[in-house]
Amino acid sequence: MPSLSVIGDDLKVELPSGEAVRFAHLDYAASAPCVQAAADAIQDLLPRYGSVHRGAGIRSRSSTVAYELARDVVAEFTGARPGDTVIFTRNTTDALNLLARALPPGTTTVQFDGEHHANLLPWPNPVRLPVPASPSALGDALRAALATITGPVVLTVTGASNVTGEVWPVRELADIAHAHGARVVVDAAQLAPHRPIDLGDLGADYVAFSGHKLYAPFGAGVLAGRADWLDAAAPYLAGGGAVTAVGDRPGDLTWATGAARHEGGTPNLLGAVALAAVCEALLAADRTALHDHEQHLLARLRAGLATVPAAAEVSLFGPDHPRVGIVSLALPGHDPAEVAERLGREHGIGVRAGQFCAHPLTRRLSGADRTGSCGDGTPGLLRVSFGLGSTGEDIDRLTAGLRAALTPQ
Repeated sequence: MPSLSVIGDDLKVELPSGEAVRFAHLDYAASAPCVQAAADAIQDLLPRYGSVHRGAGIRSRSSTVAYELARDVVAEFTGARPGDTVIFTRNTTDALNLLARALPPGTTTVQFDGEHHANLLPWPNPVRLPVPASPSALGDALRAALATITGPVVLTVTGASNVTGEVWPVRELADIAHAHGARVVVDAAQLAPHRPIDLGDLGADYVAFSGHKLYAPFGAGVLAGRADWLDAAAPYLAGGGAVTAVGDRPGDLTWATGAARHEGGTPNLLGAVALAAVCEALLAADRTALHDHEQHLLARLRAGLATVPAAAEVSLFGPDHPRVGIVSLALPGHDPAEVAERLGREHGIGVRAGQFCAHPLTRRLSGADRTGSCGDGTPGLLRVSFGLGSTGEDIDRLTAGLRAALTPQ
């Protein structure tokens, strides 16, 4: 079975005292470390690495097979249906921009303001809704918005918040959207590393995610979903591979259909193979056991935070709402960036401070009455995120470090 062990799990850092400790990486939501399955897949392919779809030699043939097998694995990982397309991109941002450009003219996009910028900024004709205080109110707000819109409509929504970790009720929202004739796009960048993603189960027409958040940091992402709009749209990158024939006059050409239409140029073969290797490993893994371990760490973190009154967990839907291994903290009277720097320097812990490319949401959750600024005058939070390779000791060291950093001297 492909290994999901984390490479560099024994990385040591030296503290000011001179003590060397294991680095506690708690910034998985930004970029997850590489797992052995991804590295093994790359090492296996490198001796045969070549250009895909373009050559008759053993390197090209082997690389083409590896690339298309990777597509098949990702299709299985996403629950792609007959007629769906799996396109390899650079990351989630790239995938969502690709799809945004492929929408039919006049399409209206409905979105909530709790989205990551990757799912907030690319879309045409946006109708932006404030996130209400309860999951049920999400559906009410969506129904009201869709009732006023005519023409093609897309709902684009996160699977799990990159700020709070809360899992959104995607299926319920998708059912409402489909009842109004809208298509549904799911930003699964934070959901895919923690939960199975299936287009049918989610009720999604499209799903996008990144390799670098899924333990495959080799620069690949995925857009998977219905082919019709993608086949009708202009190619995302005009160039070799995206076209089947080019005549002697400008415009005398035939564009490819399927994934090739939007994968112009030499694709990121190594990224696709690494990403597929992790998808394959996760398909074979005991996802229930992984989920239970993550929830154990979440409970341990919350128990520790109860001893740190200066740190307040933020949420949209309340502390009991399901979430993945992401928690953000408001630190009243403290600069989250300075606290993050102290945790790294004095305790060997990696976390993140700031607005996490979700400025509207972070501003709401980090109001001036709840937290200090990030040094540059902008509001901010401290984010803790974990996954494969994270341990209870990491969590305990974090809460001890927070107590030290937030206790008045």
